[in-house]
Amino acid sequence: MCDTLVALASETPRGKLLFAKNSDRERNEAQVLEMHPARRGGGDLKLTYISIPDVAQTHACLISRPCWMWGAEMGANEHGVVIGNEALHARVPAQRRRALTGMDLVRLGLERGATAAGALAVIIELLERHGQGGDCGHLGRFYYHNGFIVADAREAYVLETMGRDWVVERVAGRRSLSNAYSIGTGYSDISPGLAAQGQGRFDVAAHLIDEVRDAVSFGRGRCARGQGLMDRAGDQLDPAVMMAILRDHGDAADWSPANTVGRTICMHAASGARRSQSVASMVSEVGPERAVHWVTATSAPCTSLFKPVLFATGAPPVGPAPSDGYDRKSLWWRHERLHRALLADHAAGIALIADERDALEAGFRARIDRADDLAAAVADCWREAAQAEARWASALEPARPGGSAYARSWARLNGVAGLVR
Repeated sequence: MCDTLVALASETPRGKLLFAKNSDRERNEAQVLEMHPARRGGGDLKLTYISIPDVAQTHACLISRPCWMWGAEMGANEHGVVIGNEALHARVPAQRRRALTGMDLVRLGLERGATAAGALAVIIELLERHGQGGDCGHLGRFYYHNGFIVADAREAYVLETMGRDWVVERVAGRRSLSNAYSIGTGYSDISPGLAAQGQGRFDVAAHLIDEVRDAVSFGRGRCARGQGLMDRAGDQLDPAVMMAILRDHGDAADWSPANTVGRTICMHAASGARRSQSVASMVSEVGPERAVHWVTATSAPCTSLFKPVLFATGAPPVGPAPSDGYDRKSLWWRHERLHRALLADHAAGIALIADERDALEAGFRARIDRADDLAAAVADCWREAAQAEARWASALEPARPGGSAYARSWARLNGVAGLVR
């Protein structure tokens, strides 16, 4: 379960497109943040499950991917194209036979598309040719169709798919996308196979959506929440607002990670069916001259710091690529000690860190805006973030397993990962 947001440059006071996404995966399913240079291709390209013909030349990419997959949940390329994907559930079940995953399509779009329109065309062509399918779960099985937001400095598109069929909406201003079909009658393009399922112009989302699955994922509710929070920002929509939206837990006064009715944009895992949590987050500000990508490279954006990445300054210092087992050398797993300690008393933990978290991020953004030496500024931001998280972790009492189903579920998954205290 994920949430993706976009606002065109005309909607923002800084005159730059904004893109934001939380990647929600299972709680030990570490996410790898990595930068790949442009490469000369050729021959076959091995993806998550299948191989397809490679292209002669790719674009440099920054991707955030589940540790066991080739494809990416979200990312950007050197030309300022940004893409995120969403699991969608239709009345027609998703294909179980292995094919392209939605994450494969995100990365392929970034590698092969120099513009949003170009990346959109890449995804559609590959979807029609190879299809989508296969298990996209980590410890639990998970099959789904996919939706995408594809954007660059000038424009953005929503693409929603079912099997090899698809529908596209060109974004007019601000747009959110969650785990539910959302394109109604206002589509700008549609596949012949999907068009044939209706009479004239029809409400595609109402035709496709699985109401039972949506009641579980709260996809339409989260989509409306994200849209409402962007709209509430009015003419103040900037990277800080997008970060705050990705940290949103809703309006319930008694909310806690263990006491959640439905799913929130900042997702927290629990016992039972709520296996997913936000395991990585990204906010991109994309202008015609420069794109700055603000990434957590860690789980739970409410407990994390957004740090800058630019193609001009190289790969971020995240340590070795994490797996689904604890590794103290990996940034993602180091942060898990802080994140999982905060879960013992989330409200008290957030009260301890929130002011410094927000002040540090404001300082990072100001520093990148005015920096003459961008590489030094980026390095300083990452170093200060690491120092702050280390202080926060040392100030917290280690979480102790309790007797509730929620506590037992965390204790079990901590044991599976080898994260013991």
